[in-house]
Amino acid sequence: MKHILVYSDSISWGIIPMSRNRFKFEERWPGILENNLNKFGKDVRVIEDCLNGRRTIYEDPVRSGRNGLIGLSQRIEVNSPLELVILMLGTNDFQANHDHTALDAAKGMKALIDEIRHTTLEPGMLMPKILVIAPPPILEPKGDIAMKFKDGHKKCLGLAKAYKKLCEDESCNFFDAEKVTTSSKIDGVHFDLDQHAKFGDAISDYVKNLI
Repeated sequence: MKHILVYSDSISWGIIPMSRNRFKFEERWPGILENNLNKFGKDVRVIEDCLNGRRTIYEDPVRSGRNGLIGLSQRIEVNSPLELVILMLGTNDFQANHDHTALDAAKGMKALIDEIRHTTLEPGMLMPKILVIAPPPILEPKGDIAMKFKDGHKKCLGLAKAYKKLCEDESCNFFDAEKVTTSSKIDGVHFDLDQHAKFGDAISDYVKNLI
Protein backbone atom coordinates (compact mmCIF):
# COMPACT_ATOMS: atom_id res chain seq x y z
CA MET A 1 0.00 0.00 0.00
CA LYS A 2 1.26 3.48 -0.90
CA HIS A 3 0.67 6.47 1.39
CA ILE A 4 -0.11 10.03 0.34
CA LEU A 5 -0.01 12.92 2.80
CA VAL A 6 -2.33 15.87 2.15
CA TYR A 7 -0.95 18.88 4.03
CA SER A 8 -3.46 21.69 3.76
CA ASP A 9 -6.03 23.95 5.40
CA SER A 10 -9.80 24.26 5.80
CA ILE A 11 -10.45 23.92 2.06
CA SER A 12 -9.16 20.35 2.19
CA TRP A 13 -10.42 19.72 5.74
CA GLY A 14 -13.79 20.03 4.07
CA ILE A 15 -15.45 22.83 5.97
CA ILE A 16 -19.02 23.35 4.79
CA PRO A 17 -19.30 26.99 3.67
CA MET A 18 -21.20 29.28 6.03
CA SER A 19 -20.86 26.75 8.85
CA ARG A 20 -18.34 25.11 11.21
CA ASN A 21 -19.35 21.66 10.03
CA ARG A 22 -17.40 19.24 7.83
CA PHE A 23 -18.21 17.27 4.70
CA LYS A 24 -17.93 13.49 5.04
CA PHE A 25 -14.64 11.81 4.09
CA GLU A 26 -16.09 10.41 0.88
CA GLU A 27 -17.42 13.88 -0.05
CA ARG A 28 -14.29 15.96 0.45
CA TRP A 29 -11.57 15.84 -2.19
CA PRO A 30 -8.91 13.85 -0.24
CA GLY A 31 -11.48 11.09 0.31
CA ILE A 32 -12.49 11.19 -3.35
CA LEU A 33 -8.80 10.96 -4.26
CA GLU A 34 -8.31 7.85 -2.11
CA ASN A 35 -11.44 6.13 -3.37
CA ASN A 36 -10.69 6.91 -7.02
CA LEU A 37 -7.09 5.75 -6.84
CA ASN A 38 -8.15 2.50 -5.24
CA LYS A 39 -10.69 2.04 -8.02
CA PHE A 40 -7.81 2.54 -10.45
CA GLY A 41 -6.05 -0.35 -8.72
CA LYS A 42 -3.39 1.77 -7.02
CA ASP A 43 -3.87 0.47 -3.42
CA VAL A 44 -3.51 3.86 -1.74
CA ARG A 45 -4.21 5.41 1.64
CA VAL A 46 -4.63 9.19 1.80
CA ILE A 47 -3.60 10.73 5.13
CA GLU A 48 -5.29 14.05 5.87
CA ASP A 49 -3.36 16.69 7.81
CA CYS A 50 -5.55 19.69 7.17
CA LEU A 51 -5.75 22.46 9.76
CA ASN A 52 -8.24 25.31 9.59
CA GLY A 53 -6.41 28.61 9.21
CA ARG A 54 -3.03 27.09 8.34
CA ARG A 55 -0.64 29.43 6.52
CA THR A 56 2.51 28.50 4.63
CA ILE A 57 5.12 29.88 7.05
CA TYR A 58 3.31 32.77 8.67
CA GLU A 59 1.91 33.11 12.17
CA ASP A 60 -1.74 33.79 12.89
CA PRO A 61 -1.76 36.68 15.38
CA VAL A 62 -5.07 35.44 16.80
CA ARG A 63 -4.70 31.63 16.91
CA SER A 64 -1.42 29.84 17.54
CA GLY A 65 -0.19 26.80 15.64
CA ARG A 66 -1.18 27.97 12.15
CA ASN A 67 2.38 28.30 10.83
CA GLY A 68 2.64 25.38 8.39
CA LEU A 69 6.40 25.10 8.75
CA ILE A 70 6.24 24.19 12.44
CA GLY A 71 6.26 20.43 12.87
CA LEU A 72 6.20 19.61 9.17
CA SER A 73 9.34 17.48 9.18
CA GLN A 74 7.99 15.49 12.14
CA ARG A 75 4.75 14.85 10.23
CA ILE A 76 6.80 13.51 7.33
CA GLU A 77 8.63 11.19 9.74
CA VAL A 78 5.45 10.09 11.51
CA ASN A 79 3.73 9.08 8.29
CA SER A 80 6.71 7.66 6.39
CA PRO A 81 7.25 5.93 4.12
CA LEU A 82 5.34 8.31 1.89
CA GLU A 83 4.93 8.05 -1.85
CA LEU A 84 3.69 11.62 -2.27
CA VAL A 85 3.18 14.80 -0.25
CA ILE A 86 0.48 17.16 -1.52
CA LEU A 87 0.86 20.77 -0.40
CA MET A 88 -2.25 22.89 -0.90
CA LEU A 89 -1.75 26.07 1.10
CA GLY A 90 -1.67 29.81 0.54
CA THR A 91 -5.27 30.96 0.90
CA ASN A 92 -4.85 31.97 4.55
CA ASP A 93 -1.68 33.89 3.73
CA PHE A 94 -4.06 36.48 2.26
CA GLN A 95 -6.16 37.07 5.36
CA ALA A 96 -6.70 40.70 6.32
CA ASN A 97 -4.09 40.55 9.10
CA HIS A 98 -1.33 39.91 6.52
CA ASP A 99 -0.12 42.41 3.95
CA HIS A 100 0.95 39.66 1.55
CA THR A 101 1.20 39.09 -2.19
CA ALA A 102 1.43 35.90 -4.23
CA LEU A 103 5.21 36.14 -4.03
CA ASP A 104 5.03 36.00 -0.22
CA ALA A 105 2.99 32.82 -0.43
CA ALA A 106 5.46 31.35 -2.93
CA LYS A 107 8.30 32.19 -0.55
CA GLY A 108 6.44 30.30 2.17
CA MET A 109 5.78 27.34 -0.12
CA LYS A 110 9.48 27.12 -0.98
CA ALA A 111 10.29 26.89 2.74
CA LEU A 112 7.85 23.98 3.07
CA ILE A 113 9.43 22.17 0.13
CA ASP A 114 12.89 22.67 1.62
CA GLU A 115 11.71 21.41 5.01
CA ILE A 116 10.34 18.21 3.51
CA ARG A 117 13.51 17.55 1.54
CA HIS A 118 15.71 18.06 4.59
CA THR A 119 13.73 15.66 6.77
CA THR A 120 15.84 12.79 8.09
CA LEU A 121 14.15 9.53 7.15
CA GLU A 122 14.79 6.02 8.38
CA PRO A 123 17.48 4.09 6.48
CA GLY A 124 16.24 2.81 3.15
CA MET A 125 13.23 5.15 2.97
CA LEU A 126 12.99 7.34 -0.11
CA MET A 127 12.12 11.02 -0.13
CA PRO A 128 8.50 11.43 -1.25
CA LYS A 129 7.52 13.20 -4.43
CA ILE A 130 6.01 16.64 -3.85
CA LEU A 131 2.90 18.01 -5.54
CA VAL A 132 2.09 21.70 -5.04
CA ILE A 133 -1.51 22.70 -5.71
CA ALA A 134 -2.45 26.33 -6.23
CA PRO A 135 -5.91 26.78 -4.68
CA PRO A 136 -8.35 28.68 -6.87
CA PRO A 137 -8.40 32.45 -6.38
CA ILE A 138 -10.48 33.81 -3.55
CA LEU A 139 -13.76 35.26 -4.76
CA GLU A 140 -15.40 38.12 -2.91
CA PRO A 141 -15.63 36.80 0.68
CA LYS A 142 -19.09 36.55 2.21
CA GLY A 143 -20.68 35.87 5.57
CA ASP A 144 -18.76 35.51 8.82
CA ILE A 145 -15.40 35.30 7.03
CA ALA A 146 -15.92 38.44 4.95
CA MET A 147 -13.85 40.68 7.24
CA LYS A 148 -11.22 38.00 7.85
CA PHE A 149 -10.55 37.77 4.11
CA LYS A 150 -11.16 41.43 3.26
CA ASP A 151 -9.31 42.24 0.00
CA GLY A 152 -8.06 38.65 -0.18
CA HIS A 153 -9.41 38.35 -3.72
CA LYS A 154 -7.03 41.15 -4.70
CA LYS A 155 -3.97 40.00 -2.75
CA CYS A 156 -4.08 36.43 -4.09
CA LEU A 157 -3.77 37.46 -7.74
CA GLY A 158 -0.91 35.69 -9.48
CA LEU A 159 -0.63 32.80 -7.01
CA ALA A 160 -0.84 30.01 -9.59
CA LYS A 161 1.79 31.70 -11.77
CA ALA A 162 4.12 32.13 -8.79
CA TYR A 163 3.65 28.51 -7.67
CA LYS A 164 4.18 27.18 -11.19
CA LYS A 165 7.48 29.06 -11.48
CA LEU A 166 8.54 27.81 -8.04
CA CYS A 167 7.79 24.21 -9.01
CA GLU A 168 9.77 24.55 -12.21
CA ASP A 169 12.74 25.85 -10.22
CA GLU A 170 12.42 23.19 -7.50
CA SER A 171 11.52 20.22 -9.76
CA CYS A 172 8.18 19.66 -8.05
CA ASN A 173 4.89 18.64 -9.59
CA PHE A 174 2.31 21.40 -9.96
CA PHE A 175 -1.46 21.54 -10.40
CA ASP A 176 -3.59 24.65 -10.81
CA ALA A 177 -6.98 24.03 -9.19
CA GLU A 178 -8.50 26.99 -11.03
CA LYS A 179 -8.24 24.98 -14.25
CA VAL A 180 -10.99 22.67 -13.03
CA THR A 181 -13.01 24.51 -10.36
CA THR A 182 -13.52 27.74 -8.43
CA SER A 183 -13.75 28.83 -4.84
CA SER A 184 -17.13 28.57 -3.12
CA LYS A 185 -20.03 30.42 -4.64
CA ILE A 186 -21.47 30.57 -1.12
CA ASP A 187 -18.62 32.07 0.94
CA GLY A 188 -16.02 32.90 -1.73
CA VAL A 189 -13.15 31.00 -0.08
CA HIS A 190 -13.79 27.29 0.49
CA PHE A 191 -15.10 24.46 -1.72
CA ASP A 192 -18.80 23.74 -2.15
CA LEU A 193 -19.81 20.09 -2.35
CA ASP A 194 -19.80 20.00 -6.16
CA GLN A 195 -16.38 21.66 -6.22
CA HIS A 196 -14.92 18.93 -4.01
CA ALA A 197 -16.28 16.40 -6.52
CA LYS A 198 -14.90 18.19 -9.60
CA PHE A 199 -11.52 18.81 -8.06
CA GLY A 200 -11.32 15.34 -6.51
CA ASP A 201 -11.88 13.66 -9.86
CA ALA A 202 -9.43 15.94 -11.66
CA ILE A 203 -6.63 15.55 -9.12
CA SER A 204 -7.18 11.78 -9.11
CA ASP A 205 -6.51 11.64 -12.84
CA TYR A 206 -3.34 13.67 -12.31
CA VAL A 207 -2.02 11.78 -9.29
CA LYS A 208 -2.57 8.30 -10.75
CA ASN A 209 0.32 9.04 -13.10
CA LEU A 210 2.65 10.08 -10.26
CA ILE A 211 2.48 6.92 -8.15
